[in-house]
Amino acid sequence: MHSTNKYLIAAAIRCFAAALAHLGCIVFGGDWYRFFGAGEQMARMAEQGLWYPTIVTSVIVFILLVWSVYALSGAGVILRLPFTKIALILIAGILIIRGVSFVGLMQMFPENSLTFWLVSSGICLFIGSLFAVGSWQQRSAIGNKISL
Repeated sequence: MHSTNKYLIAAAIRCFAAALAHLGCIVFGGDWYRFFGAGEQMARMAEQGLWYPTIVTSVIVFILLVWSVYALSGAGVILRLPFTKIALILIAGILIIRGVSFVGLMQMFPENSLTFWLVSSGICLFIGSLFAVGSWQQRSAIGNKISL
């Protein structure tokens, strides 16, 4: 048994908090989409009761919750999940790439505010760094084992 990893625990907590914030957008609607900078179009669709914002946001909630559970697995807080090592590396990579590629993404989502892009990209970089550092520290504990 290895000791728990504070970086992966911090990553799990932050992913869980981000999932809750996204869930809040679904529950509380347009004002929350606006507050978090998701754009007026998403806010209006939510207010109209259209399915698109709920589906997109639900997928994000699910992904963030899965990432949180993998962080806890890698940290040694819960039992080892299948493919933990590769999952943690992929999660760190996805978050870091998302954090640094916002300039290109901004053009694809012009409704989102600059504040949204700067804050969300900073958050992604930070959480991605927690996953990267925590995974690096746990590399010997996680090893090359694949648990099924």
